[in-house]
Amino acid sequence: MLTRRHFLESCGYGLGSIALASLLQKDATAQRRAANPIAARPPHFPGKAKAVIHLFMAGAPSQLELFDYKPRLTELEGRPIPPSVIGDQRYAFIRHDAAALGPRFRFRRHGKSGAELSEMLPHLATVVDDLCIIKSMRTDQFNHGPAQIFLNTGFAQPGRPSFGAWVTYGLGAETDNLPAFVVMSTGSGISGGAANWSSGFMSTVYAGVRLRNSGEPILNVSSPPGYDSALQRETLDLVTSLNRERLGAVGDPEIATRINSYEMAFRLQTSAPELTDLRSESRATLEMYGCDPERPSFARACLLARRMVERGVRFINIYHEGWDAHSDVAGNVRNNCAATDRASAALVRDLKRRGLLDSTLVIWGGEFGRTPMVESNPALGRSLGRDHHPQAFTIWLAGGGAKAGLTYGATDDLGFHVADDPVHVHDLQATLLHLLGLDHERLTFHHAGRDYRLTDVYGRVIDALVA
Repeated sequence: MLTRRHFLESCGYGLGSIALASLLQKDATAQRRAANPIAARPPHFPGKAKAVIHLFMAGAPSQLELFDYKPRLTELEGRPIPPSVIGDQRYAFIRHDAAALGPRFRFRRHGKSGAELSEMLPHLATVVDDLCIIKSMRTDQFNHGPAQIFLNTGFAQPGRPSFGAWVTYGLGAETDNLPAFVVMSTGSGISGGAANWSSGFMSTVYAGVRLRNSGEPILNVSSPPGYDSALQRETLDLVTSLNRERLGAVGDPEIATRINSYEMAFRLQTSAPELTDLRSESRATLEMYGCDPERPSFARACLLARRMVERGVRFINIYHEGWDAHSDVAGNVRNNCAATDRASAALVRDLKRRGLLDSTLVIWGGEFGRTPMVESNPALGRSLGRDHHPQAFTIWLAGGGAKAGLTYGATDDLGFHVADDPVHVHDLQATLLHLLGLDHERLTFHHAGRDYRLTDVYGRVIDALVA
């Protein structure tokens, strides 16, 4: 007969042994991470997405000119929106009694799904049945930097790991020749800066690596004159052996990061130029993207993103800045769509024809939306623009297990508030991780005495968005 005391204290399968086994397993996991912090790891459960391409439209595109058609605004144009709608919402550049501004472009329904798109998105209209359009996004932040950081890290201030860092931490890398997490930009500046792709309190091995959109992909990687690959390899082997000795002595994960960085830099001398050499791409492919191989552009970045996915890169961020339409919202949208619409649609089409769309999650959108009210300020030289609007905005997903041909959620007649099926930023993050096979409540990192996660203590998976 086993007593409870015997079970708790003496039994080989007692709670003490179970606890010890759990601790040993965690220690073994930590040792494996220290030896190779970005080794490929299985997800929590089978996920359809294996890679992510995030097309971040920094500055916040106007959903009212692109995806969320509101004819009621045209009827009210020139008159204030009722105070009961605006409530106590404050804005940076407009007053509560600012007049309504109707959509600047015509809209049509497209595809079998009947999704409604602006005339400024003629190329996206051709792949609309592959899209999952979310028209009920909302965020807590109303300034660019905090809102961009919030969407990327789940927190409005710098210092937390970014989405790409969490994915790399959770799933590891599928290639040894390129970084697991790559960042490119195609505009004039990113308000949130490097905090958008930082590893935060995680090891810096999980941070995004910036690639240039023209010239040398990465500066200071090429060997100086007089140093051949053999000599460089011998030097690197010596440095690595010293670093490994130190790693074994102190266990600092940043030493493992340093080892990995040296090795990656050595391999990038060959792999990065091959990646960015577009001479192997057909003329038809270049024309589909609208890409001039010799000129930096959003189109070139999208084509490079497809090539990265083919070579095993896990997460790619492309930041296209310039959507901040405080004045002339029509001109802003027209110019940015001319730069991005063709290539965005081509990326979806190209991934699909190569059999990569099912396993690649494409995300398109900005940090918040634009107001239904007009911004006109002669002192600042502004007219017919729109201010920041956190209450409602639109993003779209494609591939990677997102439900194709779906338009999810809706806003009210003025496009001011979400009316149906709200999706908070934390909900979006939870759902994106789910598509990758990661449980947002289990993907944690212990820091400063507690377990952190991308969604903080919030977020729910929106099952309706999952195919």
